[in-house]
Amino acid sequence: MPDTYIIAALYHFTKLEDFKDLRVPLMDHCKQYNITGTLLLAAEGINGTIAGSRSDIDSILTYLRSDPRLANLDHKESTDTQNPFRRMKVRLKKEIVTMGVPDIDPNQTVGTYVSPQDWNNLLNDPDTILVDTRNDYEYAIGTFKNAIDPQTESFREFPEWIKQNLPTEQYKDKKIAMFCTGGIRCEKATAYMRQLGFPNVYHLKGGILKYLETVPEEQSLWEGDCYVFDGRVSVKHNLVPGNFDMCYACGLPITQSDTTHADYEPGVSCPTCISQTTDKQKDRFRDRQRQLTTTQS
Repeated sequence: MPDTYIIAALYHFTKLEDFKDLRVPLMDHCKQYNITGTLLLAAEGINGTIAGSRSDIDSILTYLRSDPRLANLDHKESTDTQNPFRRMKVRLKKEIVTMGVPDIDPNQTVGTYVSPQDWNNLLNDPDTILVDTRNDYEYAIGTFKNAIDPQTESFREFPEWIKQNLPTEQYKDKKIAMFCTGGIRCEKATAYMRQLGFPNVYHLKGGILKYLETVPEEQSLWEGDCYVFDGRVSVKHNLVPGNFDMCYACGLPITQSDTTHADYEPGVSCPTCISQTTDKQKDRFRDRQRQLTTTQS
């Protein structure tokens, strides 16, 4: 086991008509290089987060980029002393990030990329409308100052939110800035906005993760933690692990005070989800938690 795990978040939009045929070879290579995490394959490209040793991550990235269609694969790295994933999964999907709008292709049209170094200037412009494209639970633990929360539970809800809250005829000429965790949701969100007729749409290149990695904390306009989809739950500036844990019943982030709440039961419920599951489901979660505890002991 490595002393330090490299965590690589990656995505690339490209035409992969044979994506179904790529699954087994990719899974075999990930096993060969002791990689854990999740990768999604679809006709529109690849997306995911993986973890492993320095040499193993370099090997799998080299393997992926050996496909000419993935030669320009973008990835961002952080580290942890523990493996944030239990196993490796390669899944076939209709979309690598599910928006549910057909014919959205970021390779055809997309918003203007803004580097982390220039992002603050855009946000400090009083004419900029700043929109967080992530879900409500992600927004709740951290976001940029003055960002609008669409209060969506999934990215599928985002197009309807745009239609209801930023109608083209009223906001077409406004300067609209968008951001997300690693950049992939904004690729589709800004492509969708451009398709609707918005000419002045911007998005943070590399997402929040690249901003937290490169912008000094004393200059930062970020407030709170950034939710990540792995065992770290959240990260802070310089991508160090944050202050949140996870409820393994609902998958939402929880604070230390949540774990002392009467509604919290490890692996079974938290104050947010206790009323959302049946007694039968809770019993099943308890069985799962007992099996997990036995395996780890």
